Amino acid sequence: MKITEVTGALEDGAELDPALLDFIRKRMQGGTPHAEALGLTFETARVGHATLALPWQEAFAGDVESGILHGGVITALIDHTCGASVQLKRVMKQAIATLDLRIDYMKPASKGETVRCHAHCYKMTKNIAFVRAEAYQGESDLIANAVATFMLAANNTTLAARPDRQKLGEIPVRPPAPPATPDSPAQKMLERMSYARFLGVECEQKGEEVTATLRFEPRLIGNPSLPALHGGAIGAFLETTALLQLSAQFGQNRPPKPIGLTINYLRSGRPVDTYGRCRITKAGRRVVSVMVEAWQEDPDRPIASAYGHFLLRQED
Repeated sequence: MKITEVTGALEDGAELDPALLDFIRKRMQGGTPHAEALGLTFETARVGHATLALPWQEAFAGDVESGILHGGVITALIDHTCGASVQLKRVMKQAIATLDLRIDYMKPASKGETVRCHAHCYKMTKNIAFVRAEAYQGESDLIANAVATFMLAANNTTLAARPDRQKLGEIPVRPPAPPATPDSPAQKMLERMSYARFLGVECEQKGEEVTATLRFEPRLIGNPSLPALHGGAIGAFLETTALLQLSAQFGQNRPPKPIGLTINYLRSGRPVDTYGRCRITKAGRRVVSVMVEAWQEDPDRPIASAYGHFLLRQED
């Protein structure tokens, strides 16, 4: 069956034609290198609705001692599921791009349990799609909820393009560098976050200022047609940068708890190294507010920014 775009003819929540459903599943699951790297799988899909599962892995831990998942991997799951719900709202070949993503974290994800996310694209205009999402464990143990907006037909690329493995493999990948500041609080925090190392994050601390680096790897790709970094990987990097800065500035021995994060995607992330810095905008006795920016060639042209709140560990 030839897949063509379906515009506005499908009722929200309706069952999809098997051929259309198979098309979306292949492109949103097996056609995205970063989704493959995370092991994301479709569980349910209807018009405007998607449920994806993220199996627990030690590599996704935000704290190796507790095994609790890093908030960034939840961000990646939510971002990808929201994108899938948009593609299912109006089945189409055109690629989409995340404009912004707001996440509220209710509780940490328990060790050893699969995390699921359900997203609903509840409104779509000619150019923009609006989505709500929930991440949970078990049947209804809520971990986080989110709202997001997406640009339709972004970058004039197509979802139908399969990843060019040979092309992606030709992109130069730098080997991990030795820690620039091996005994710094930021480096010690980085060593506790296995998910940050899974992404390829490195850091350098000078005084209390931390500069984080996301080393490019082909598995970070979200749009293989450009290619461009996955929005979830960028969001996870921003959150990790904030955690490293909080550790350097407040001497946290364990990662602070994320409360809420609002991510704005400003430009496509090219397949090169990405850098990030965090600025503390307000520091209370328990809650700290931050602003984070990520850039590539030019710090004055960030590819994404985030504002968020974190709960400090009082025992530290």
